[in-house]
Amino acid sequence: MSPSDTHLQLRSLVKKGGELEVSLVRIPVAEPAADEVVVRLEAAPLNPSDLGLLFGTADLTAAKSSGTAANPIVRAPVSEQMMRAMAGRVDQSLAVGNEGAGVVVKTGSSREAQALMGRTVAALGGEMYSQYRTLKLNQTLPLPPGTKPSEGASCFVNPLTALGMVETMRREGHRALVHTAAASNLGQMLNKICLKDEIKLVNIVRKPEQEDLLRKLGAQHICNSSAPAFMSDLTRALTDTGATIAFDAIGGGRLAGQILTCMEAAAVSKMTQYSRYGSNTFKQVYLYGGLDRGPTELTRSFGMTWALGGWLLTPFLQKVGPEVTQALRARVVSELKTTFASHYTREISLAEALQLEHIRAYSKFGTGEKYLINPNKD
Repeated sequence: MSPSDTHLQLRSLVKKGGELEVSLVRIPVAEPAADEVVVRLEAAPLNPSDLGLLFGTADLTAAKSSGTAANPIVRAPVSEQMMRAMAGRVDQSLAVGNEGAGVVVKTGSSREAQALMGRTVAALGGEMYSQYRTLKLNQTLPLPPGTKPSEGASCFVNPLTALGMVETMRREGHRALVHTAAASNLGQMLNKICLKDEIKLVNIVRKPEQEDLLRKLGAQHICNSSAPAFMSDLTRALTDTGATIAFDAIGGGRLAGQILTCMEAAAVSKMTQYSRYGSNTFKQVYLYGGLDRGPTELTRSFGMTWALGGWLLTPFLQKVGPEVTQALRARVVSELKTTFASHYTREISLAEALQLEHIRAYSKFGTGEKYLINPNKD
């Protein structure tokens, strides 16, 4: 490989006129510095956080495809109202893909970099929907011999997010936690962690089949937000577990407020004396996703001792520091094929990722319908 070599990369562009354009571009492969490696990417998952950058706030129901089968172009309108949310990225061609895995095919001059030649590594650092990626050593995670790229593609975002939630719970003095969208790939990992670490977890889902899925995985406390008895079921689960911290992937709508209300009801049920200010039990809900893009609605019925905030993986890792981060990464590697195993519905190429039928499928966020891009497929 030489600096003149080029490769395909998937790019997302929001134009000033109110149109999203997603396409493949051919760019040079960056030559590695001393402490860098070039990875031939063979697996990169389509996570909800990736789709937020890939499609922004475009109306995908009106998306149209042009170009060729090998080099498709997808365009979709962005409303005037949604363009305000996209102001920071207008007319910038952005590469997409938070994480992936592949084989090191070229290294820099350092001993540490050369030791990775030919190794399969997981990778973090963006721009993973590319055929090649030049990365610093600390952006890679060497995988055990015999590990396939598809097995290590989801090593970072979901596993470290799930572990980060548990670590946040412990550091902030809570003893149990609540998770929404609990049947997701991340939710299944969190359930396995909590079972293994003997932590009480309240799983919130919205469909009966999602309840069944989690029960088969051994989940003990499951509440269906679509059920008529949801509020009483959730209050009972919170009373039983003592959970006072929640991580909400939904973001919009009433769910965050409902969780706080039920946490307060569980706390008040244990009070021996009335207080017009409610319980003195601190209740925390973190929003870490936006599956519902609508406003977050709070009906103040949960006393005065509560907080609603945002939570993201990267700031959390920066806060806990490199030693804790390395320990979490080591656990992911040691339990890669058990606790942190990911399963994919379909493997597609970069070009196939821009076919409208695939876009409709993987943008639904359907439970058990996770797609994997292999940038070097075909």
